[in-house]
Amino acid sequence: MPSLDIQNPGMPDLQFVLFVSALCNADLTMMNVPAELRAALFNRCWALIHTEAPPTDPKERVLDLREGTELTLEACQSTIRSLLTEAGIPVLIWDHPVSEPTRGSTPAAKPLIDRLGQLYPDLPEIVDPEKPAE
Repeated sequence: MPSLDIQNPGMPDLQFVLFVSALCNADLTMMNVPAELRAALFNRCWALIHTEAPPTDPKERVLDLREGTELTLEACQSTIRSLLTEAGIPVLIWDHPVSEPTRGSTPAAKPLIDRLGQLYPDLPEIVDPEKPAE
């Protein structure tokens, strides 16, 4: 299962804040952070950036730090770490099943895909789990 050490995430601060925010708003059923804490993490970071209440529509619950400052980023990072530390969660752990592609190939890519199919006619060995028979 994927995991992320909150003290040593191995990524830049901006990426860390946006990644944790996205995880908190994802509809993950398997994550070691309770739903209430996920909402609190996002809502507190939102309040550091905006004066209005956080959106309730899941599609709108996205942090946009482009207009923020370095101080805003630090505050969001500190908020995330302190809330998770207080909850006794030093590492985020989640699992997400492989999802269907959101869109198909573009028409321009079709000839290339067909040519690759001719070069490599055997089915590739895949790591995705088998879909149950319908």
